[in-house]
Amino acid sequence: MAYSEAVQVAKAKYPKTVTKTIKYGTAGFRTKADELDFIMYRMGLLATLRARDTKAVIGVMITASHNPEPDNGVKLIDPMGEMLAPAWETHATTLANATDDGIAEAMATIAKEAGGIKEDGKALVFVGRDTRPSSDRLRDAVVAGVKAAGGEVKDFGVVSTPILHFVVTCHNDGGEYGEPTEEGYYKKIAEAFAKLRVSGASRGNYEPTVLFDGANGVGAIMMERFTQYLGDSIKSTMYNKGEGVLNHLCGADYVKVQQKWPEGVPQAHNTRCVSVDGDADRVIYSFIDKNGKYSMLDGDKIATLVAGYFQELLKASGLTLKLGLVQTAYANGASTAYITEKLGVPVACAKTGVKHLHHVALQFDIGVYFEANGHGTVIFSKNAREAIRNAAQANESAQKLSQVMDVINETVGDAISDMLLVETVLHAREWSIEDWNSAYADLPNRQMKVTVADRAVITTTDAERVCVTPAGLQDTINSIVAKYPNGRSFVRPSGTEDIVRVYAEASTQEGADNLAIAVGNAVYEQAGGVGDRPKI
Repeated sequence: MAYSEAVQVAKAKYPKTVTKTIKYGTAGFRTKADELDFIMYRMGLLATLRARDTKAVIGVMITASHNPEPDNGVKLIDPMGEMLAPAWETHATTLANATDDGIAEAMATIAKEAGGIKEDGKALVFVGRDTRPSSDRLRDAVVAGVKAAGGEVKDFGVVSTPILHFVVTCHNDGGEYGEPTEEGYYKKIAEAFAKLRVSGASRGNYEPTVLFDGANGVGAIMMERFTQYLGDSIKSTMYNKGEGVLNHLCGADYVKVQQKWPEGVPQAHNTRCVSVDGDADRVIYSFIDKNGKYSMLDGDKIATLVAGYFQELLKASGLTLKLGLVQTAYANGASTAYITEKLGVPVACAKTGVKHLHHVALQFDIGVYFEANGHGTVIFSKNAREAIRNAAQANESAQKLSQVMDVINETVGDAISDMLLVETVLHAREWSIEDWNSAYADLPNRQMKVTVADRAVITTTDAERVCVTPAGLQDTINSIVAKYPNGRSFVRPSGTEDIVRVYAEASTQEGADNLAIAVGNAVYEQAGGVGDRPKI
């Protein structure tokens, strides 16, 4: 039987090499690539079970996103492009931690708890991978797992995470959302984008020119392919195309966290630089003004730009649909004030992690959700989609809404789709990047990491804005924050490693830096810090 074969293959080719307990988190499994072979094999087994359970295609994406090149990871994609269901995250953890001899029992238990999955049912798994040197080898392990469990594999090769989400969704809905191929993804988005600028690409202060920072990853490859479909609707000059080290001193995470211009991209005044991350599901904008001042526009800036534009189109179309913006605790306080006080768009706060934002966004007809790190998208309820399509036949603003909807990849955060959405709004408003940046001024902020012996000592509540344990740490944070004008700070444990993440903002950059250091040291002292004390 297939389960006994799963044990045999595991012991012969993919024996368990790590004894510590590992957990499937927001980012799936993510660690050093040389520790992942047995996990990848087991996720091939699990994907096959999940495909039988749902009677649908399941995706397996091999990537560590914005992490350094020596790392890798794996995420499973559910039938409609969603993150893996919570119950199956638990199953993933169970299977990953089983002994080699215990694999068959673990699989049988999962099958039983899921309602009785047949051992020999049909199963098809779509697999994609990023550009890391380890990804080919780890792909082989996933494929071996699928085959050992009696499933079939369709290998999409090197693709971005958003593309794999897209093709899984399109296959499972019978092509309603789009053609389930990489080409189908490019064509759908590019055609909609081109329709929105038939009057010409240049408009007012807007020029269709960007510098594209590919993070030396898959995003660069995808964007080069995309340009074949985009034609002259936008002019992108490519940098960090793979000649350097993945995510090193470039890419969305570097630009956001370090607040620096990416290396490898020439500095040009008042020209938009678009940075994506290693698997192309995050995007950050930046520019240098005529005086040489650097500015970074993150997920908060993108979310407010997009939400404001949707509000304009809804008003102009006369459609009464519920629009909302979902942020996390990392959202800059200035962005929250701007969207609620200036634009009047409802704001909800969710825990960090795109799956949490996506869930809250479902409460709206049109849910805009972005993390400050540039990961996000816009989703539409079935009611909203039908109302917009119907109104588009006789209403110009609704027609524009319908076209914008097709530029968006609703299945997951998508750096390139989100870039084209931003470019669409800037074009419609005739804005330069300086015009966009001047809508509101971010409060200066700083992020830092504190290494601890055990991240589990930190627990939080209120969408991670309040620290519950260790007892007394939140009181310490409150007393520190009170010393800084417009001060705000919170701490949360990493989902993948023994570090605590600290966020701080204040009325000046010096204040934000000092606040971050003070809170970081409080974490170090009260939550079991190890190694060097926090500093900038």
